[in-house]
Amino acid sequence: MMPFRLPYTCAFVSAVFLLIVSLSLSRVAFSQSHNVIKQTLSFGSYSSSGDYGEGIEADILYFPVSYSVNRGKWVAQLTMPHLQVDGVGSVLVNIGGVNRAVAGTAREQNSGIGDSTLAVSYQMDPTSEKSPFIDLRLDIKIPTADRNRGLGTGELDYSAQIDISQHYGNSMLFGTLGYTFRGKTDLYVGLEDSAYMQLGVARPLSPKWNIGAFYDFRESASVFSPEIHELVPYFSWQISDKWSFTGLAAFGFTEASADTAVLGQISYSW
Repeated sequence: MMPFRLPYTCAFVSAVFLLIVSLSLSRVAFSQSHNVIKQTLSFGSYSSSGDYGEGIEADILYFPVSYSVNRGKWVAQLTMPHLQVDGVGSVLVNIGGVNRAVAGTAREQNSGIGDSTLAVSYQMDPTSEKSPFIDLRLDIKIPTADRNRGLGTGELDYSAQIDISQHYGNSMLFGTLGYTFRGKTDLYVGLEDSAYMQLGVARPLSPKWNIGAFYDFRESASVFSPEIHELVPYFSWQISDKWSFTGLAAFGFTEASADTAVLGQISYSW
């Protein structure tokens, strides 16, 4: 049976928003007190649909709840999602097409708790006012999803990455380079470690509105799936001192991408 391809978008949902938060924090990195603690609670909703080159539609609903805390140079974030996948074949969100040892051809709908993610980021001191901001980050995927229902691998994954951002006029250029180490399992064969990269630009339209876009590249996460190339535009709206909203859409260039993919997240900070 041919593997059923799914998008990688869910894999970096929390990463995208932590990156946007890091970009915002970088603007005040020089003035922020090391003793000030900022906390953020976020609720997101992600939806994607597509046939992924197989001629059969698949729908994904992903609802992450995230809590992040920032103190000085450190940012930590815990994300716990609820996940629903309606498709057929070997289904594994966050990976792409896989080969499941216990295969099935009937269309099925599975839902439950998805894999949780713990992310820790460290903001390095810039050497001068004109030098780029550099963040080091470690992600740990905690296997809280039920692997027998195709909601996760049941194994720990680790990702290490470096984020670089640089002011350019009124805009900010940013990039990410990282590598993911995946736990191996007999239930899902063919999983591979892989690299990923993002390049993008962010620009404020007003004190409350920001827009941006980034290009996302990810190596194949499985021998049964292709690499991913996506363009992701986004916007953020600072509703008030405490409330903000961020939205994005993903436009893919390979069969591993969804036909349509949108995500919105509302956040409360204190």
